[in-house]
Amino acid sequence: MSFLSDALGRVKPSATLAVSQKARELKAQGRDVISLSAGEPDFDTPDHIKAAAKAAIDRGETKYTAVDGIPELKQAIIDKFKRDNGLEYTAPQIIVSTGGKQVLFNALLATINPGDEVIIPAPYWVSYPDMVLLAGGKPVIVETSAEDGYKVRPEALEAAITEKTKWLIFNSPSNPSGAGYSAQELKGLTDVLLRHEQVWIMSDDMYEHLVYDDFVFATPAQVEPGLHERTLTVNGVSKAYSMTGWRIGYAGGPEKLVRAMAKLQSQSTSNPCSISQWAAVEALNGPQDFLDDWRTAFRERRDLVVEMLNAAEGITCHRPEGAFYVYPSIAGLIGKRTPDGKVIETDEDFVTALLEAEGVAAVHGAAFGTSPNFRVSYATSTEALQQACERIQRFCASLG
Repeated sequence: MSFLSDALGRVKPSATLAVSQKARELKAQGRDVISLSAGEPDFDTPDHIKAAAKAAIDRGETKYTAVDGIPELKQAIIDKFKRDNGLEYTAPQIIVSTGGKQVLFNALLATINPGDEVIIPAPYWVSYPDMVLLAGGKPVIVETSAEDGYKVRPEALEAAITEKTKWLIFNSPSNPSGAGYSAQELKGLTDVLLRHEQVWIMSDDMYEHLVYDDFVFATPAQVEPGLHERTLTVNGVSKAYSMTGWRIGYAGGPEKLVRAMAKLQSQSTSNPCSISQWAAVEALNGPQDFLDDWRTAFRERRDLVVEMLNAAEGITCHRPEGAFYVYPSIAGLIGKRTPDGKVIETDEDFVTALLEAEGVAAVHGAAFGTSPNFRVSYATSTEALQQACERIQRFCASLG
């Protein structure tokens, strides 16, 4: 009899974290490594947010809080949803957790029974399928294409829904593709969901504020109010406010679901960090003007990376609407050989050889459910991105 649980055997470690660890190990050995695998902004947490955290410490805000968040943060979240998304919630409909990942995990664990299906468009964030599997559900992967901007079509969503479907996990802008759905594109999906009352929507809006050009962010319950009572709208302070390490995620949704999530949280982690919660209050309520500067920097980096990757032999790279990732295809490189004779048979072969040959760390597309691709994070300096793309171009040119 195995000591470890069967549930643990259904999942695998996070590929993105594994690549980041490998890059750190090579750096520790003295290798010149540029990591394009990190899913976090390279900007520091804004000073006014750090000051709020220090003030909270000085006030003695260091004790346990309510399991699902302090009242002040819940109110800031309610105000944010109304201000930014036109969504109305009350305090019992809000939960604060230790990062957006815990919000998603709580929701799935609180609702999924064996055999329940969860629709996940691919490419997807690496943790979605494994969370579903841990909860005892069945991930149903719906393919998308570069021609469609890696966005799921309404007819594909319709075809994936069965009587066993419990959730659609929806992420816009997307990790890993950066794809953002317009309100019109969303309406095509919400029209399908209106016809299937058993399907709930988990909308992961973590990259809401990181959108570029003339793209306007929208979220499902905003586009279709008829879905408000079966939509969990998930967000957090990690990406927009460069607070990944502070570990604060939150969601608004139907009270019966949110209370079930809080019940689960009460028996796992209890409350999120008290100091981080007060910092998040300031993040949501305080000045937002710095976001314009960050968006400008990210957009310029995106354009640089897209241009340079498209100039690399065998790579095609779509220009995404948001987040800080691009998801280039390496279909033109499959079957080629490295100078030392290794055949590039998969995207994992590609990123492994790239790391060994040029010291550039990226994540292979298979980890996100769509191949042959790889994910590049452009949340690093322009200088590092320029150098990394030059190395990628050199590596691609070396393949024969």
